[in-house]
Amino acid sequence: MGSHRRLAQTSGFNRGAGAALCALSAAAAALGAVPAVAAPSADTRAEVDRLYEQAERATEAYNKADDRADALREEVGTAQDTIARHQERINSLREKLGSLAGAQYRAGGLDPSLALLFSDDPDEYLDKAAALDRINAHQAGELRGLQEAMRELAQERSEAARKLGELERSRKAVASHKRTVEKKLARARELLNSLPSDERAAYDRASRSGRAEMPDLSGAVAPSGRAAAAVAAAQSAVGKPYVWGANGPGAFDCSGLMQWSYAQAGVSLPRTSQAQRYAGRQVPLSQARPGDLVTYRGDASHVGMYVGNGQVVHAPYPGAPVRYDPVGMMPGATVTRP
Repeated sequence: MGSHRRLAQTSGFNRGAGAALCALSAAAAALGAVPAVAAPSADTRAEVDRLYEQAERATEAYNKADDRADALREEVGTAQDTIARHQERINSLREKLGSLAGAQYRAGGLDPSLALLFSDDPDEYLDKAAALDRINAHQAGELRGLQEAMRELAQERSEAARKLGELERSRKAVASHKRTVEKKLARARELLNSLPSDERAAYDRASRSGRAEMPDLSGAVAPSGRAAAAVAAAQSAVGKPYVWGANGPGAFDCSGLMQWSYAQAGVSLPRTSQAQRYAGRQVPLSQARPGDLVTYRGDASHVGMYVGNGQVVHAPYPGAPVRYDPVGMMPGATVTRP
């Protein structure tokens, strides 16, 4: 497993968001510049890298489950509103038929079709009502309307129950993935804290090796006004802290930074880096232009924004703030133009 990542401190957690724990590849290259005597042990580094890759996958699963839970909450709310409207319609129809039944009773008898309205078995009432021949056209219409409303209500209740069950499963998945991420991060911190002080210092220097100042971007032209606005937003976030699950404005993870930056340009992007890979037209890396999204690795576990002249802005990993790095900092780059 080739890895290029570094960690300096604990990550945070922002519940209201749901986004991927970004790959830690950029800091690895910087470690090459650190004297060998100060480099962390290869075994510890490999174990930390393995833990962070596992945490990245768990974070993507967390974000996906969290996004689905948010969508389901809206769907359940809509279903509940629909159920309430159907119930109101049924109540109204029952009132009309009840008034009609009362008038018939006072006139000397209750039509059998209306008597069914007050039976203990509404299904039997609806089934038998259609077979009765003593109802006039108006009564028949009212009964058919009630029958249809009750069927729709039953369907809506069934769908709402299904969505509520899915929501509960999604909530459990969110909690499970959150625990997995935090467990992996805690183990990584434990390993890093076990290093001698000079090695931890080397790790810290490597994690801060990216550029906070703006590189030379002369000649870089965004393909559209919205791409230019997104680039400006991403650049304004340089120096903000990385917090997994955060999507701005005070902290970001990798996909959260992309989503927030494009939102400032009036463009809606999906929450996860995997979904962002397909949120537009894919172009060759050689044709990347400012504002393009650059996702990394086969599983798209990290994403940054191309800003021109071979540079990206991204939120790297815990302990390393939003910064500039070379577009080739990680393997498997795929370029998407939203």
